[in-house]
Parts: sequence; C-alpha cells; structure tokens
Amino acid sequence: MGVNVVIVESPAKAKTINKYLGSGYEVIASFGHVRDLPPKDGSVDPDADFTMIWEADGRGAKRIAEIARTVKGAAKLILATDPDREGEAISWHILEALREKRVLKDMPVERVTFNAITKQAVQDAMANPRAIDEALVEAYLARRALDYLVGFRLSPVLWRKLPGARSAGRVQSVSLRLVCEREAEIERFRRQEYWSLVATLATPRSETFEARLVGADGKKLQRLDVGTEDEARAFEKALNEAHFAVASVEAKPARRHPYAPFTTSTLQQEASRKLGFAPARTMQVAQRLYEGTDIGGETVGLITYMRTDGVDVAPEAVSAIRSLIGKDFGPRYLPGAPRKYTSKQKNAQEAHEAIRPTDARRHPREVARFLEPEQARLYELIWKRTVASQMESAELERTTVEITATVGGLGPSLGRKLDLRATGQVVKFDGFLTLYTEDRDDEADDEDSRRLPAMTMGEKLDRRAIAAGQHFTEPPPRYTEASLVKRMEELGIGRPSTYAATLQTLQDREYVRLDKKRLIPEDKGRLVTAFLENFFNRYVEYGFTAALEEQLDLVSNHELDWKALLRAFWRDFAAAIEETRELRVSDVLSALNESLGPHIFPDRADGANPRACPSCGSGMLSLKLGKFGAFIGCSNYPECRFTRQLAAPGEGNGEGPADAAPDGTRRLGNDPVSGLEVIVRDGRFGPYIQLGEGEKPKRSSLPKGLEPASLDLARALALLELPKEVARHPESGNPILVGIGRYGPYVQHDRTYANLEKDDDVLAIGSNRAIDLIIAKETGAKSRFGRGAQATGRVLGDHPTLGGPITVMPGRYGPYVKHGAVNATIAKGKNPDELTMDEAVALIAARADSAGSGRKGKARPAAARSAPKAAGATKPAARKPAAKKAGAKKPVAKKAPAPKD
Repeated sequence: MGVNVVIVESPAKAKTINKYLGSGYEVIASFGHVRDLPPKDGSVDPDADFTMIWEADGRGAKRIAEIARTVKGAAKLILATDPDREGEAISWHILEALREKRVLKDMPVERVTFNAITKQAVQDAMANPRAIDEALVEAYLARRALDYLVGFRLSPVLWRKLPGARSAGRVQSVSLRLVCEREAEIERFRRQEYWSLVATLATPRSETFEARLVGADGKKLQRLDVGTEDEARAFEKALNEAHFAVASVEAKPARRHPYAPFTTSTLQQEASRKLGFAPARTMQVAQRLYEGTDIGGETVGLITYMRTDGVDVAPEAVSAIRSLIGKDFGPRYLPGAPRKYTSKQKNAQEAHEAIRPTDARRHPREVARFLEPEQARLYELIWKRTVASQMESAELERTTVEITATVGGLGPSLGRKLDLRATGQVVKFDGFLTLYTEDRDDEADDEDSRRLPAMTMGEKLDRRAIAAGQHFTEPPPRYTEASLVKRMEELGIGRPSTYAATLQTLQDREYVRLDKKRLIPEDKGRLVTAFLENFFNRYVEYGFTAALEEQLDLVSNHELDWKALLRAFWRDFAAAIEETRELRVSDVLSALNESLGPHIFPDRADGANPRACPSCGSGMLSLKLGKFGAFIGCSNYPECRFTRQLAAPGEGNGEGPADAAPDGTRRLGNDPVSGLEVIVRDGRFGPYIQLGEGEKPKRSSLPKGLEPASLDLARALALLELPKEVARHPESGNPILVGIGRYGPYVQHDRTYANLEKDDDVLAIGSNRAIDLIIAKETGAKSRFGRGAQATGRVLGDHPTLGGPITVMPGRYGPYVKHGAVNATIAKGKNPDELTMDEAVALIAARADSAGSGRKGKARPAAARSAPKAAGATKPAARKPAAKKAGAKKPVAKKAPAPKD
C-alpha cells in the first residue's frame, strides 16, 4: 500500500505539515500555480463560448512531472492548498493536469483546508475532507477570463492610439483613476485664507485652558467665516476688552469600543501606518508567519491565513484570549461576554476567519528571538490587535464648556456678546487602549483630547492672552498605499487577495511613483486614465467595477452562471473596442488636450498664456504623440523644435525647482575640469544633464527616481562620467562598464548588456553586483535566484542613522553588504557571517562617498567620451560601449510585459 500524497503551495508549508502527519504521508510543494493562460491572443476565445487554453511553462511542466512521479503508486491524493479562491484554483489545476497525464486512474482524491498551520488544525482537516468547490473554481475562471479579455483586448488599443502606454487592467485602471483624480483635485485647489481667535483663560484657581471663538452677536461663526486680517483684528480688540464668564458646563460619558481583528486590508493599512511596510511586503512577511517557524524546536504556524475579509474568530481562540486577558490585565479589562464581530463586506467570500495568532499564549516578546525583525514586528501588531479586540471598552468623559465674553467700555464694541467654546476629554478607564490604538493616515490636532480644569456655571474667568492666527485651507492629501487600499475596499474595487498586487502593478508599470509614502501619478498614468475616461469610460467607473465584483461573488455562491456573466460583459466590451477602430490620432489628441489642459498648461503667475511657446514666442504648445510616448511640442515645428514633458517645469503641483527657467533649464554650476556649464534640461524623453553647448554636447539621462529638483553639481558630474568601468570580468579580464541608455541603467561586458534592477543605484553599484548581473545574463538565467525571486541574505538590522535594513548578501564572486540601492563589497578574507553592524555601516558609508564624489579635479576617462546619448537628445541613440568593437550589437529592447491586473 502506498503513502498518502499531500500537495501544498510552498516548501515551507510542506516542511511544517510533514512533521505533523508522520511516515504515512508525503507532503510536496507545487510552488504556486502550475498552469496559466499563455500571454498571447486566443487564450480565451469568446467565439467558442469562452474556451480557455491553459499552458504550463518550463517551471510548471517540471513541477507537474515531479508531482505525477510522486503520485504514481500512492494510496490517496490530498489537495491541501490555501483555503481561498486562489488556493481552490491551484488544486483544480493540479488535478486537471494529473488527469491529462492519466496517472490518477481510480485513486481517491480529497480536498482539505485549514485556516492555521498547527498540528491540531491539520489533523482536523485531514479527518474532514471534501470535494473541490466547483463554484469557487468557476469564480476564478470568470475572473481570469475577464482580466485576460480586458488586458489583451484593451491594451493593444492603448499601444496603437497612445504610444508609450504599457497596459490596462480591469482593477488596475480603476485604481489608477483614483490616484489621478486626487491629483487633479489638488491641482484645481485654490487655497483660502481664514483666521482663528483663541483665548487663553484662567479659572479663579489659576488653572489655564484655551477656548475658541465660535459666535458673535447671536450668530454662529464657522471655520472659514473670519476671512481677513481686518476682521480678525477687530475681534481680537473686542476680546481684549471683554469680561469672561462660564455660561454652561456639560460633561457626557462616552465609550470607545475596540477594533475588530485584522482582515487583509486593515492589516495592510495598519502595517503601512505603524511599521512602514508596503502592502506587498506585509503579505510576504505574513506568509512566512503563516507557513511555519521553528519555535524552540517546534515548527508551527504563528498566525492564521492572511488573505481574508472575515472578522470572525474561532470560539476556542476567543476562550484562550479571554483567559489571557484575565490573567495578564485583570478582571476589570475582561468584558462580561465574548465580543462578536461581523464583516462590513456585502459578500465576504475569502477565508472567513480573521487574521489572528494561532495561540495567543505565544507572547510577542517570547517569540521575537526566533523571528527576523520584520516578522517580530508584524506578529506583535497582529497579536496586540487580536487581544485588544476582546478587551473591555475604554470609558471617557467628554466635556464642553460654553463661555460668554461681554464687551464693556466705550466705542463700537460696547455691549457686544461673543461666544467661545472649550472642549476636552478625560480617559476614566483605558480598557483596550492600554494595549492598542489604531493610527490614522492624516493626523490632525485633536482639541477634544485636551483635559479641562473643573469649572461651574457663572464662574468668572481671567483673560491671560488673545491670539489671532492666520491659516490657509489645505488641498486633499495624496493617497498613501494604506489610504488607497481603504478607499478601494470602501468602493468595492478588487478583493483582499488583489490589493497588494494591484498597487505593485501600478508602480511596476511606472503609472505612479511613491514619494514620501504618497502615491503620485506619472504623466503616462494620467494619459492612460484620460484616454480610458474619454473612450472607455464605463470600464473605469467605480460603480461598474464594484458591480462586476459582486457578480463574481454571486458565481462563487452558486447564484450566477459564470459564462452568462462573461457573455453579458463581452457583448458591450467588444462593441466598445470595435468603436475605436476608426478612432484617429487627431481625435485622441483633441480629447487629451482638453482633459489634461489644467495639468499640462497650468495658469502662469504672470498671467501670460500658458500655451505660448517659451522658445519662439509665436507658436502655441499642444500635446503630441511620438514613437516613445506623449510630449509637448510647438505648433511652429519644424522651425521651432521646442519640446518638454507633460508637466510644466515648476508648475502644477508646486514641486518643480524654484530656480528653473521658463524653458525648463536649470544651471547647476561649472565643470571644474573643462570649465563648461552643467545644465539640467527638460526634454521630450524626460529630464537630462548637458555639459556646455555646441553641436554635440555631452549628455546624460537622469536615473528613474532622481528628481531634477534634488540634483546637485557633484551628482550631475558623476552621471556625466558614465559609462565608466566598475569591474573586470573574472574570465575574460575585459572591463565591465556601467551606464545609462534609452532603456535605463545597465552594465555591459563586450557585447552583453544587463539591465540594473529597481534597487540598484547606477552610481553606487559595486564590482560583485556588476559581475553578478553580467554572469546571469551571459548564462541565460532569468535571475540567479529564479523567476521573480530575490537573493536571500542575513539582515543585520536597521541603519542606525538612515533607517532601512542592512543585509549581507551572497554574490557569485564574493559577498557584499546592501543598504537600499548601495552595495558595498566585503573584503576578501573577511567572513561575512562575522560582519558586525559597525563594520557594515562603515562599508556602506565608504561606498556612498565614493559614488557621490563625482570627478572633481580629475580628468575624464576615455570611456566617458563615447557615452550613449540621453533620452533628452534630439536623436536618442542606443547604448554604446566605450570603444565599440567590430560587430558589436546594440542592446535589444525589453519585451513589454504581459498585461494583467
């Protein structure tokens, strides 16, 4: 009799479960999905009733073959993938692939799910198997078909009508619209002046407090009602002449209840606010806590499944939490009955239990020594939120004091009555607040949290000071990743398992960028949104997208046929696509010039026409479409060749450099070697640096993420050095160069080019990292660590002054230490396992100094004299080596990624 074969997604999960089940079972990993829709036209065929063609890539085919070999001769196949729709789909794909290989025959097949990876949970699941949930699979199929049809039918329209656009997606494009609309709100915003009047008063017992003017002469004053300094000074004068008395005191008891335990979205929001984690990082760390960790010789999952929109907690877990509260905090903090939470979602269809510790008795401080720093911080957050959710409510007392100011004396103010109000709040019993308080994205000064002294009605008050303060209204804040997730959830856009991936896709497609934790739309993102709003408006409407999500939920509940949903969607969507066939580029330009006018042609401070060409003076600027995307050009072309990017320099959002000239140029200083002026220009393909003038001046593009406003002379000179030698190839001995070309930063050895990754700094890349990238490219590997994976290293901790983790990384030709985009080589003979934090900080500092020192006082190397042209050049050239060999080929353009959500 063979063993029972159990299939899960990951090796870590397999390792943990294998220890629980014993010798009669063999647990193997599928490494996620084994099949997918091939990224080409025809994978979903609407004309054949939405037939879907599934294909296993090289990795997937290998995993299917390994699973098939293991299953042959087994007693039973047990599919134990995650307990959500995606997990159900992985099990279905594996089962279908094995059936195609005819290896199952009459073998029993069972589906089991568990919400936590603990011995008891796994054994209970094995004792209660079920069949694959066909409704969940059909919901998955419908979702994949919709995403494919939108991506592969709409994206080509973008490519044809809007050069430079990357892709469109069913959820991605709607989320992008949220970010773009918020930016447009900010651009349209006009600040308004207003004044506040605050009196510092004292009781007869000399206890001081503040009260705010809220009324005058029987009329209420709103926040913006005092709009000028003259008005404010008149009130200030009256208050300085007034006598103050307490008109009324009202104290009301209040209760603040604890927050529900975490769902996927609330965990992502709080981890972003409290820990600074991006949603994708939160899910990566949570996955590791879920799959199992060695705690004192016992491998156990520390949290329940982390993709859920449910807030319920298992009864046995609630009992354990209540027992812990009574023991650690005392009976006063334990409510009389367990708290029961219900989801606000209309159809919570993911795994239904909230994210919680598998055992609340595992205190964060006790397990921290077994975890990496990020894991320990996230576990503590989950533990505190879960325990606090079962604690007693906080008891507060909110006090409001109304004060009358009677103006005496002579003059126009005689007999006036002014109304002031003081508010405060006292915590009588902290309850759950002793353990946990939820953060907010945009904190404001909360006057209610101030404590007021005791006062009685009719009591006279002394005036200590009167302050008139000038204020200006603020534009709505840009979205953070946390607040965007919250807004998506409120609108019903996407589902818990898609939030992190959607935000990451927007950044990977370069539609948005993250700056100081705020999401800012790039020009190409605004172009795509404007195009879709003008020509595919229905498919970026929030209501339509949310309604489609609700229909998908109906499919998962056996309430709607999935192909009926697809037929209804495709009928209208195909017609919308067809309507764009005759769409002319001139129509697109006309619509986009209108939609994006306030962004690309903001009002000028001097009142001049914002569309007037700053170069020739007689031409008019307008949006143009070129081979590499949209740009602003002059109507007098070709006589006037002025071009710039969409956003006007120094205009719009107020973030441009203050010293930028009207034509977008900014002078940084002079090169100490040549004496030529170093200028930042804004070109058709983006900002670039130029050394001097002349027919063919030396130029360099700016790396992505480097804002022109933050560029200084030293860094500009260092960029003008490129390409330069950073290493020698370990086999050929030839130089490895680093430079910036049309497709971004790269390293080059002879005729081999490799793109730098997002975290690599072109000016700080070390020799080991450069060799690593070249060797990986020469050997044909997608990555040394597998597709989409990253090398794992030893985290030393956060940088003591700059923040962010410092990691010791393995390199093919030697270890190095990494902090952000700076990689510093560890000297030969030094054991990387013995490297201390102080040594690592010194290496990082030395590497950063050498990268930023530029070439002051040094002659330029020969390599710098034949650098590739910057993207801002009139004719952007492909990257070239310093001394081009005969037959050397240009780098091949990167293939556009497959469109998906």
